[in-house]
Amino acid sequence: MLVTLIRRYSKPYLPYIAAVVVFQLASTIAALYLPSLNAQIIDEGVSRGDTDYIWRTGGLMLGVALVQVVTAIAGVYFGSRAAMAFGRDLRRGVFRKVSSFSARDVNVFGAPTLITRGTNDVQQVQMLMLMGLNFMVATPIMCIGGIVMALREDLNLSWLVWVSVPVLVVVVGYIVVRLMPLFRSMQTKIDRLNGILREQIIGIRVVRAFVREPHEAERFGAANKELTDVSLKIGALFVLMFPAIGMILHVFTAAVLWFGGQRVDAGEMQVGSLTAFLQYLLQILMAVMMGTFMAMMIPRASVCADRIGEVLDVEPSIHEPLTPLAPAAKAGRVEFRNVSFAYPGAEAPVLSDISFTAEPGQTVAIIGSTGSGKTTLLALLPRLFDAASGEVLLDGVPVTRLDRAEITGRVAMVPQRPYLFSGTIEHNLRFGKPEASDEELWDALTVAQAADFVREKKNGLDARIAQGGTNVSGGQRQRLCIARALVTEPKVFLFDDSFSALDVATDARLRKALKAKTADATVIIVGQRISTIADADQILVLDNGRIVDRGTHEELLASSSTYQEIVESQLTAEAIA
Repeated sequence: MLVTLIRRYSKPYLPYIAAVVVFQLASTIAALYLPSLNAQIIDEGVSRGDTDYIWRTGGLMLGVALVQVVTAIAGVYFGSRAAMAFGRDLRRGVFRKVSSFSARDVNVFGAPTLITRGTNDVQQVQMLMLMGLNFMVATPIMCIGGIVMALREDLNLSWLVWVSVPVLVVVVGYIVVRLMPLFRSMQTKIDRLNGILREQIIGIRVVRAFVREPHEAERFGAANKELTDVSLKIGALFVLMFPAIGMILHVFTAAVLWFGGQRVDAGEMQVGSLTAFLQYLLQILMAVMMGTFMAMMIPRASVCADRIGEVLDVEPSIHEPLTPLAPAAKAGRVEFRNVSFAYPGAEAPVLSDISFTAEPGQTVAIIGSTGSGKTTLLALLPRLFDAASGEVLLDGVPVTRLDRAEITGRVAMVPQRPYLFSGTIEHNLRFGKPEASDEELWDALTVAQAADFVREKKNGLDARIAQGGTNVSGGQRQRLCIARALVTEPKVFLFDDSFSALDVATDARLRKALKAKTADATVIIVGQRISTIADADQILVLDNGRIVDRGTHEELLASSSTYQEIVESQLTAEAIA
């Protein structure tokens, strides 16, 4: 998967990669040529006292060194450009794939791991790409070229090369094999830590309300300790690696000086050749060590690439139609025909044989006990889920035959859990209609009973909203979400228990203003409060995923025992009368 990702996302940057290859090649050849020139100065210039030769060769060395520095810098520059662009495109690919997921697909992975895979995992693969571009050409050429150049200097010392390189490879290979499972475990531990931290931040009010700070601190501490333990094991292997490499370098440097010194003393080798051989051996071992850095990164990057690939290879459970249809009318008629739905792995379906019609200008309310499937039913119309059987139609066309833009242009949903994005009030209100005018925004705020508190804010529409809307109250958050839906002027409004945080007076004023605003639209309301749904043209009573009764408020009071129980639990006998 690692190779597949690099091949797929690096194609646009092949010119940069080609430049890296050229500059790295030039830099490495120059680096290999320098020890030979140094040996010539020692053996030919210094030994003979030829100053002119020293100046000429020294000038040549200076020019070669300059070329080596310039080409090395250029190679790193183009390598960095390619690697950073690769990481950007890979992150974008993961983000777009996750954005195409249905709610069901997101739940399969979980939000914490998707966040980790789109950030930390991508960064690990990006860093491998960067290191690879910097060393992929230099390392093999330096190693092979160093061996050839060393053998040119003295064949009798070649056994030191054949011994030192395998020893270094074996030591590094052993450590890398040990690192692979630890890196996989580390990414899993990061997922768990992210999940716990995310829960604690989002649910901080619940944690404090139940005085569970010590328990949550213990949970986080346990996850943190697991990650720390794995990190320490990885660190221990890294600690072992660098002294081992250093010891190998020093031992074989001493060996070259010992055996080479004996050959120089016997007149079988010149001093310049000995220094050049030593430099080449160090270049060879340094090349192996650079390869070691790559090898150390490959296990973790490979694990991360596999995790990214799992996301990119998922086929979303909800597909865009190949030949989408466009309804002839844009009225907002909604129809459910024998719709059933079950969550993956559930023992029983959440919805069974749901059939009803909502006409433009009508308000349809859905009520039922917790877990009866009200929210799931609403989610089927904007295709957050697809029905397991039956059909959901919008203006006479199944929603599975409509493209997403067609659906969102006709349907606006205010979810059960209102969510605002970080930015300004204006930014949030224009989320579904960027071109909306200020007059349209204030009109929507007025209908949603939010205009007063927005005007009271210092910056009005430019007032800042924290992520999730945590700096406004629950009721204000709900009203802003309702206003956001109103701005889009859809043909179908879906309100999923969207008035629960409002007081009775505000609820009544909002519903009155909403009725005038949505006179030509289809309104479907999920509610728990009888006062919120009593004026609906049709009320559906859900129980265990089935519609057990339907009718107006008065009809259900007279005929539905389930509805009567709900009403009696909320209203006094006088209010019922």
